[in-house]
Amino acid sequence: MESPAAAFTLAYVVLAVCFVFPPDEFLVFPPDEFRSAGLTVQSLLGGWLGSEDAAFVHYHLRRGTATLLAHALLPLGYYTGMCFATPEKQLCSFYQAPDTWRVFFLLAILAPAAASLLAYYWSRNDWNNHPLVRTISFYALPQSSWRAVASSINTEFRRIDKFATGAPGARVIVTDTWIMKVTTYSLRVAQQQDINLTVVDSRQHELLPDSNVPAQFLTIQVGSINPHMKPFNIRLNSTEYGELREKLHAPIRNAANVVIHQSLSDLFLETFTSLVEMNQAYPLPSNQELEPCIGCMQTSANVKLLKNCQAPREGECQQCYCRPMWCMTCMGKWFASRQDQQHPETWLSSHVPCPTCRAKFCILDVCVIR
Repeated sequence: MESPAAAFTLAYVVLAVCFVFPPDEFLVFPPDEFRSAGLTVQSLLGGWLGSEDAAFVHYHLRRGTATLLAHALLPLGYYTGMCFATPEKQLCSFYQAPDTWRVFFLLAILAPAAASLLAYYWSRNDWNNHPLVRTISFYALPQSSWRAVASSINTEFRRIDKFATGAPGARVIVTDTWIMKVTTYSLRVAQQQDINLTVVDSRQHELLPDSNVPAQFLTIQVGSINPHMKPFNIRLNSTEYGELREKLHAPIRNAANVVIHQSLSDLFLETFTSLVEMNQAYPLPSNQELEPCIGCMQTSANVKLLKNCQAPREGECQQCYCRPMWCMTCMGKWFASRQDQQHPETWLSSHVPCPTCRAKFCILDVCVIR
């Protein structure tokens, strides 16, 4: 592939990935700069979509449909760009283009055509054929319609006491009656009185790309006794777990026996332990016995401070001559307690005094006793 074509393809792929994938805590894409520049469906078509606060359900009916159409146009946009990037292939003339590119052009035309037909079908009869409308219709009373349910959802969404987390295109919203998940093309809805919730997975991230702090993300499955509502998963930061539980009427089962860290200190302790275990171990002399940790008196001391980060007389850290007196958990709690709580991104690189002799040390100086 020629250089101009390769450069255009790489740039277009990056643009398409940023445009297609919804904002997510677990993904580097799309970057904040991409969203702040307004290169999203919500920003580009904001005038047609209307206000989410004024009509939440209708906003997401239009947003999901517009997103489908925009994504379907991406292959055609690539073909159009390649017409200018590789003029020698004569892609602007269908009959002179190579066979492979003619097939690609037909598929690029077929995709938006099929998406347009689907969008037209969804929007007929005031969106009565849309999957979201069909879902919320099952919650309507016998003498009412889905519009009454949509009005209830719109009203509760405007209340300031709702629970909401996540980026604009991938949010979890919980109101007094409803639990909702915003997806790329639609909106998943369930009524609180019908649901059962289960923690099914947990992922530990030592550093988030945008904040440089550890985080734990929980995956919670939302099921329902309503046979017309398919289960779906929601994901959120474990620090928001307590706030979510306060808004829910149903309990959350922990089927996977996940240890949920609901504070930043809990998350830091997990990261602190994993990093210390990678440090050089301290061999305990044969004539020395371990005593109970003086911090908790529940377990034996199992860490020793030994300057390993730099040469003996270099840097801010100092040599500690104390015998092993602390366990890993208590040392981690001590380390966290000495940090600036307003700037957790500095915790891993900071220095703190030894709890006994006050000699300064960093995480690289904490050694597990073997």
